[in-house]
Amino acid sequence: MAYSDFSLATVRDRFELTLDESKDLFAQVSPVAPSETLKIILDDYIPLATAIATEKARSEFLIAPLLAEVRRQFHNRISLFSGNEFPVDLTQGLHGFCDYIMSDSPEQLLITAPVMTIVEAKRENILGGLGQCIAAMVAAQIFNQQAGKAVEIIYGAVTTGTNWKFLQIQAKTVSIDKVEYFINQPEKILGILMEPFQPVGQAV
Repeated sequence: MAYSDFSLATVRDRFELTLDESKDLFAQVSPVAPSETLKIILDDYIPLATAIATEKARSEFLIAPLLAEVRRQFHNRISLFSGNEFPVDLTQGLHGFCDYIMSDSPEQLLITAPVMTIVEAKRENILGGLGQCIAAMVAAQIFNQQAGKAVEIIYGAVTTGTNWKFLQIQAKTVSIDKVEYFINQPEKILGILMEPFQPVGQAV
């Protein structure tokens, strides 16, 4: 079993998690203005990606530019990985490849704790990607703890490129944001993606 094999029910039961779908998790997160570079990219790529209508196009033209913008906003203080293997605990099925990983470290050659994970939804199905994302988030929780860099809240996201659903894990509780964000809200998406990497006590 690997991350992509987990359904929402399977990950909940295997890791004895509690699911909370009641919260507007990021209502208080301030939007972050995208750079002129990202504005130009999205203006050009949104119609292109939706016209091509493949997962690869959405990943390359929509998801990757937004995540690269987060790294740019932090002046490359954080790192971004795409399609990397993330073998944390083979006995529990916490292994395989992650669509995207972001790390609160400037090291780009190695994945360094603490990390957050982003899953590209298959067949444009956000719900279908939740199990995979939560499994990768549990792995991130363990990975951070093993490295002695445990953080209280693990962040994750499932996206089609045009739609974004964000999650958090705190201990054994998974909070799935009741709000879904869209590519025409890049300021809010950037604010949320940057939230895990802000200094403690500092708002975006």
